[in-house]
Amino acid sequence: MILAASSWKDTTIASSPGLESVMLLDDFSLSAKGTLRGLHYQLNRPQAKLCRVVGGEALDVAVDIGVDSPDFGKWTSVLLSASDQNQIYILIGFAHGFLALTGHVQFCYKCGDFYDPADERGIHWNDPQLGISWGLANPLVSEKDSRLCNLNDIPREFLPRYAAP
Repeated sequence: MILAASSWKDTTIASSPGLESVMLLDDFSLSAKGTLRGLHYQLNRPQAKLCRVVGGEALDVAVDIGVDSPDFGKWTSVLLSASDQNQIYILIGFAHGFLALTGHVQFCYKCGDFYDPADERGIHWNDPQLGISWGLANPLVSEKDSRLCNLNDIPREFLPRYAAP
């Protein structure tokens, strides 16, 4: 069996108002079942992201963290699956994370700006005020991610500003 598919077409995004069409970085991660990564964002070099899974399944989560956004603190999730070949576009001004649901999840994401470790910020995955339904009480979380603060504990100057469309 031969499978061929396109994962990116600049003209599709470019014709959608408010979406960033220039993607500068293509990242890949491999995560064992139960691994939770996030919730991450960059403040000075914000990244729009186009995310997909090319092996396994992951629960992908985006949280609106734009100060003064009418949806501040609200989240959405989607099940990304290699078999479904679906994707999610994460806007600038959102924190992003995912939970690996199967044996070894191969996660790919295109980013609208480069990764800057000095600019990386995040929100605790289990922030009770967000109430994200991860479906797993004790995921595998990195030491760095386990030290992140809850959203309401982050000074507003360290969160992105909402830009109305």
